[in-house]
Amino acid sequence: MPKIAEVEYTPNPNARKFVLKEPLTWGIARSYENAEAAAGDALAAALFEIEHVTNVYYVDHWITVTQDGTAQWDALLRELAVPIREAPAADARSTQTVAAAAAMRSDMDETTSARLDRINALLDEQIRPFLQNDGGNLEVIDLTETELTVHYQGACGSCPSSTAGTLSAIENIVRTIEPDLQVVAV
Repeated sequence: MPKIAEVEYTPNPNARKFVLKEPLTWGIARSYENAEAAAGDALAAALFEIEHVTNVYYVDHWITVTQDGTAQWDALLRELAVPIREAPAADARSTQTVAAAAAMRSDMDETTSARLDRINALLDEQIRPFLQNDGGNLEVIDLTETELTVHYQGACGSCPSSTAGTLSAIENIVRTIEPDLQVVAV
């Protein structure tokens, strides 16, 4: 059962980041944009049962919950704390899932895999730490010859600055290694 160390504001006024003393996963991000998508995840499903919750994102030692903008945070935080505290801490299954994800990537051709590695290294260094600090993240969905498709998670998923300023910054950074690459958020 993870204990909540603190609750942080994010740049998105409709999202709060819970920092935990124990991890929920080991390197596996879980992102849900509605209750239907969260059906197989006990923690996310319990959070979506709480009125006003519109998005749940968690990885390692933190979880970000986004609301619809109509709830008072003081009351909502107390409700959200219950299922978060009741959630089991990470176990060996997290490690197995990470290994399975790495195996799926083995289907990529060598050139695309190398390009993706370079792009992810750049994102890990210059973009993701800032998004994670704000209660969100960025997942690469697809990479073609001319386009990088990304998906914002957590607080970044519904934050106005993600779809404008941050996306432009990502494209500028990625273009330092691939000048013709377009970045598209989905």
